[in-house]
Amino acid sequence: MLKDLNFDPVTDVRLAIAKTPEKTGESTFYLYLINGKQEALKNVLVMTEAAENEDGSGRKTSKLRHFIEHIDPMHSIKVETVDPAVLGFYNRIWLSFYLDEQIYDCRYTIKPFKEWELEPLVDLDLKGRLAE
Repeated sequence: MLKDLNFDPVTDVRLAIAKTPEKTGESTFYLYLINGKQEALKNVLVMTEAAENEDGSGRKTSKLRHFIEHIDPMHSIKVETVDPAVLGFYNRIWLSFYLDEQIYDCRYTIKPFKEWELEPLVDLDLKGRLAE
């Protein structure tokens, strides 16, 4: 049944872990979903997990699932808080959403990094790491 579905490639939708300043002066890491499309995303499902090693072995986090009913065009949202302890893990994200009655599905990975290795994220005006 899954083989009968047409999964077109996902473009203009990105995920990133970014360091976000809080009102208290502290900073918190968040996973952001960035909708760079001119259309809204509907029925978005995001599943996250992290593992110490690239093959999924070693220490692991639990799987977290998030449902977002609607994401406006050219808009980004915070999906979840990311514990700095897992920045050194392989963070895997599975994304599924509807766009114009077509389902899209993609898997992303954010490779391990250190807090001082952050890169500018133009879409968010923050520093962090984009998923590949």
